[in-house]
Amino acid sequence: MIKFINIVVLCIFWTVHMNGQIDTIEVEIPGTDVQFMMSLIPGGVFEMGSTEDAPFHRSDEGPVFEVAVDSFWMGTYEVTYDEYIIFREKEKDKPSEDNPDWNADAVARPSPPYEDPTFGMGEDGYPASSMTQFAALQYCKWLSDKTGDFYRLPTEAEWEYACKAGQSGAYYFDTATDSLDNHAWHYDNSTERYHKVGMKTPNPWGLYDMLGNVSEWTLDQYQEDAYTTLDKTDQIDHNPWLQPTRLHPRTVRGGSWDDDPELNRCTCRIKSSRAWKERDPQIPKSFWWNTDSPFVGFRIVKPVHQPTAEEQAEFWMLVLGG
Repeated sequence: MIKFINIVVLCIFWTVHMNGQIDTIEVEIPGTDVQFMMSLIPGGVFEMGSTEDAPFHRSDEGPVFEVAVDSFWMGTYEVTYDEYIIFREKEKDKPSEDNPDWNADAVARPSPPYEDPTFGMGEDGYPASSMTQFAALQYCKWLSDKTGDFYRLPTEAEWEYACKAGQSGAYYFDTATDSLDNHAWHYDNSTERYHKVGMKTPNPWGLYDMLGNVSEWTLDQYQEDAYTTLDKTDQIDHNPWLQPTRLHPRTVRGGSWDDDPELNRCTCRIKSSRAWKERDPQIPKSFWWNTDSPFVGFRIVKPVHQPTAEEQAEFWMLVLGG
């Protein structure tokens, strides 16, 4: 497992919450007027997974085990098309005053999609969707190069920790007094489409759409017995990550607008499928697009302790092959 070290100095705009703590940041993508928000997720220890008697428990969510994660910044919202299209369209990717030598021609970008990735559901303010995990990772690498800060996808452990937001159950809210409908777009209330980000109630750490809207890629290889593999009964597992060894399946989290309500839980694990690109006519299938998954998007994280340049290069070699 790669360890990320060195504290980063955040040269961005700060927002102070009413409690006096600095816990959100607003980042402008250089060379554009597009901004995105990130929330500080304080490191800590939690119980990952769900017990057999938990609502809608599935066998791949156990056994429950203790996990420690380091502090990180996480996208307050899912990555939107407003952000993603700058990466996708070279003509929108401009140099900035701080980086006048930015070379847009040197960036690996998505090939033209064979299907409309939005399926007509909207772009402005809506979550980006239909990309492969490879494309989501390439976006993270582009954003890292563009801003000078290191961004990546969350691990499964980071994602679940952030979703639970200090709670211990499958949800971050009390189901006896609150409803999933208030927090998530799912099959029963979405009118069969995704919606603009941030329309539902956030979790206690200020993260919107962690449940529903679009499912979110993580860094991990999906393995049904992953928790048995990762569980260390005599110690707390620190920053676990099931590193990829093959293209499929990888793990997505959160459930989506197209999923039944029981998949919209903090502990639910969904495995990627080759069926998500069945209508892709390219041989071999595209690395960039899933022609049949407008229900999958992603959210980014930035470790508080930033990796060195050498560690970043090692990471990108591992997850992208270069």
